[in-house]
Amino acid sequence: MELTPDDATLIAAIQDGLPLTPRPYADVARQLDWSEDAVVDRIRALTDSGVISRFGVIVRHHELGYRANAMVVWDVPDDAVADAAATLIRLPYVTLCYRRRRLPPTWPYNLFCMIHGRDRTLVESLAAEASHAAGLGDCPNAVLFSGRRFKQRGARYGTRPSAPRHQKEAAL
Repeated sequence: MELTPDDATLIAAIQDGLPLTPRPYADVARQLDWSEDAVVDRIRALTDSGVISRFGVIVRHHELGYRANAMVVWDVPDDAVADAAATLIRLPYVTLCYRRRRLPPTWPYNLFCMIHGRDRTLVESLAAEASHAAGLGDCPNAVLFSGRRFKQRGARYGTRPSAPRHQKEAAL
């Protein structure tokens, strides 16, 4: 898909994030002198064509008071991963869940989920609850708390040639 000047203008308007308002697309539309429908339709077209590869929210948990953030990992039999993940992602405190390849012998885990909480004790309790809910009580696991924060920001789109895309693993 070839980008138009309007596409570049739209991408520039949204790449630092949408406004935190009840109608963010309407706000972007006002900024660009477009209709809200035009903004939504063009973002959808850019996403469908692969120009925008991901469109989602970045939540800065620390600023919201969530100081204990952990990736919970399990070594789940391959034929049970999809069912376990389907259960985990429905839990209100699980913010993302996905499958990755194991890297034996150092990394035996193939199912990951993120849990945020106000303190470590709460997150550990939620991780145990998640294990039980998904029927993973007998699976080896670990609760890996974040040791430091990295800068979070959305994608940047420019005129530089992009790096080769690596094959993506199946997300659950």
